[in-house]
Amino acid sequence: MALKQRFKLETNFSMASMTDVIFLLLIFFMITSTIVVPNAIQVLLPRAQQQTQAKPITRVTIDKDLNYYVANANETERQVPFEAITPFLQSAYTNDPNIFVALYADENVPYKEIVRILDIANQNKFKMVLMTRPN
Repeated sequence: MALKQRFKLETNFSMASMTDVIFLLLIFFMITSTIVVPNAIQVLLPRAQQQTQAKPITRVTIDKDLNYYVANANETERQVPFEAITPFLQSAYTNDPNIFVALYADENVPYKEIVRILDIANQNKFKMVLMTRPN
């Protein structure tokens, strides 16, 4: 009889330590998930000291009067309405999928106008570069 009681005592398993481990893992993942914040718009900003062009660049320019201009590689800029920018960039991308789109914006242009162009690039997976002037 004593042997049966001893065997019975040895077969009991305590879940307390397992519960503690699971609880700590839950807390760890809850804390780390709040740290990760996805970026909606990813922009490659070039250095202001040196600007080099490795690939042909398609240009979108916004002047201080909020006029939009587009051009490919060595072409001269032509004024277009905002609605014509997306088809222009899509046709340029069709011709050369390795293009970079350079955005030239006057320093007085409202930020929301720049974001509108960046949204077009983000939706179509274009590589966008925000151009700056050298120091």
